[in-house]
Amino acid sequence: MKLAIVILNWNGKELLEKFLPSVTKYSQGADIYVADNASTDSSIDYVSRTFPKVKIIKNTVNGGYAKGYNDALKHVDADVLCLLNSDIEVTPNWLTPIIHEFEINTSTDIIQPKILDYKNKSHFEYAGAGGGFIDKYGYAYCRGRIFDTIEKDEGQYNDTTSIFWASGACFFIRKSVFNKLQGFDESYFAHFEEIDLCWRACNSGFNTTYVGTSTVYHVGGATLNAINPKKTYLNFRNSLFTLTKNTDGFLFGIIIMRLILDGIAGLKFLLSLKFAHFIAVLKAHFSFYANLPRLLRERKQLPKKKMNYKITSIVWSYYIRKRRSY
Repeated sequence: MKLAIVILNWNGKELLEKFLPSVTKYSQGADIYVADNASTDSSIDYVSRTFPKVKIIKNTVNGGYAKGYNDALKHVDADVLCLLNSDIEVTPNWLTPIIHEFEINTSTDIIQPKILDYKNKSHFEYAGAGGGFIDKYGYAYCRGRIFDTIEKDEGQYNDTTSIFWASGACFFIRKSVFNKLQGFDESYFAHFEEIDLCWRACNSGFNTTYVGTSTVYHVGGATLNAINPKKTYLNFRNSLFTLTKNTDGFLFGIIIMRLILDGIAGLKFLLSLKFAHFIAVLKAHFSFYANLPRLLRERKQLPKKKMNYKITSIVWSYYIRKRRSY
């Protein structure tokens, strides 16, 4: 099986200096690429000088995560692609259980390893943790992370199991499947595009798996951190995009309830004096309305599959029933 690790970079010299050595050290047998999103720093010169065996792909524009990978992966020849964030530290033999799972289960199409917090290595990391799920209203949550509650890693997710979505921080996919799904939706720019891809994969009969015997450590927020209102905007907007395109239920009722719940979240930002985040939620909704005709056209074209949601509303479970762990 030919495996390629592709690291998307934008002005990330410091991150590459810190984390690329672990990737080159512990990824024997894999081709390693750095896909550069039109950086203006010296990161690509650094990679060329320091890691001559690492291949470099130069994108002409910074199209974010979605377009950046769509453009770069056209130049990668491999059976399986690993889309790896530049702020990930990998561990010895991290690829072995992943490759094994792809080889023994031909129905496995997408894989995520266990993702722990680089800054607090005994705990899961926000973006992916022990594998992702989604509720009826399009809110994403993970085994090991529900909203801002993070679990300690005590081996409770050392299994191999079916999940709904895999984190874009460390995302393995068969290239044939990526091509059949026509890659990421480039209108997303960044955030939630991997969930959209996994939902489209599910609706098309492909399967996403979590392999807890492979571990990586993720810094998280190194490119766009949680206090940045742009991240709030992209998460709320792209989540609505994803829900509209892919849900199998009665769309109007689901969207109305989702908008109400988003309104409550916006009010919470306002009462917490986080005015920029409140405005970001408003902007996300206006962008959603502007894009709704396009999204409805795409919805008609995409296949649908009846979902059995593990939790109907994660908001209700977390805030009303006070459930804090998966």
